[in-house]
Amino acid sequence: MRLAEFLTRVQARGEYRSQEEAEHVSEAVLWTLATRITPEEADELAARLPAPLDEALHRDRGCAESFGREEFLRRVAQQTGARPRTAEWDAGAVLSTVADSVSGGELDGLLARLPATYSELFGRPGPD
Repeated sequence: MRLAEFLTRVQARGEYRSQEEAEHVSEAVLWTLATRITPEEADELAARLPAPLDEALHRDRGCAESFGREEFLRRVAQQTGARPRTAEWDAGAVLSTVADSVSGGELDGLLARLPATYSELFGRPGPD
């Protein structure tokens, strides 16, 4: 997927005023995701995303940290200056677009390594 198409989808899903806002939110969500997954997983995902968004998955990351959905959303909120509820909306807009950008098998593999509560952010059914 090309950058303009990715940002158009994020903009529509997140109801952002501009593609610049959609890009800022996308970078924040992807950077936060990069801290949660291994560098190898981040590299695989980055290969499927358009530049310059792929760079957000490579920023200053060490070992993957283990944290749940609420901490993920708190960190997104911290990056964007939003409230946690808004961060959930932001994460969903970006990660559901990421899900559109990768194959089903790749997404299933990524989701299998994250807590089940993350699946809804990617537009997939959550745990029962």
